[in-house]
Amino acid sequence: MSARAPIVGIPSDHRMLGQHPFHAVGQKYIVAVREGAHALPLLIPVLAEPLPVDDILGTVDGLFFTGSPSNVSPMHYGGHEPRHDTLLDVQRDRLTLPLMRAAAQAGTPMLCVCRGFQELNVAFGGTLHQHLNEVEGHQDHREDKSAALEVQYGPKHDMSLVPGGMLAKLGLPATFEVNSLHSQGVDKLAPGMRAEAKAPDGTIEAISGNGKGFVLGVQWHPEWAFWENPISQKILSAFGAAVSAHAKQR
Repeated sequence: MSARAPIVGIPSDHRMLGQHPFHAVGQKYIVAVREGAHALPLLIPVLAEPLPVDDILGTVDGLFFTGSPSNVSPMHYGGHEPRHDTLLDVQRDRLTLPLMRAAAQAGTPMLCVCRGFQELNVAFGGTLHQHLNEVEGHQDHREDKSAALEVQYGPKHDMSLVPGGMLAKLGLPATFEVNSLHSQGVDKLAPGMRAEAKAPDGTIEAISGNGKGFVLGVQWHPEWAFWENPISQKILSAFGAAVSAHAKQR
């Protein structure tokens, strides 16, 4: 018998489709785990009463926290009341924030993208700008939602690595281009987190730390057409290697 593939858990979004609640994960994230990190994707529902964190960590070898149309509720970081048209996902927050803290303690590898990046900062005591484009000195990081997906996910701005960090050790170049599809951004960096990369306006767009193993958050979307992007391939490959190593230690 061949050894099983390592398992990466992907917390879902809670969505209403018509009158029915669904638990959903974008296909691009599932494919990135399967083909980019070479792991078995396992979708985790976000129920009103969250699944026990210990049960989840006893099942998975790694966790991938994805992007989403929803925002982390500002109640979790002392932010002001969100605007009336802001989409929140209370059930996802209820699971992901404590799951991140427990996974860090357990040494479970985590890759966190876009909303997941923001969750990672909030989970460990950081705060967010709810409307980054309205903060003096910051550019507009949002996508043009009327454009084709290839344009929305196309290169938007340069990214500069902070020397000596996790991304630098993966062999990434000092500067490279990334896509940009976010309205929120890091305000206060969580204690224990390390800034890994910054946009030209100084916005922190990659962080690491606060765990015994691989803990990386990126604000951009490396899962998009990763097979065409050497930067994305290195990030997913490194995550996959960490997941595989963790699986062997269990």
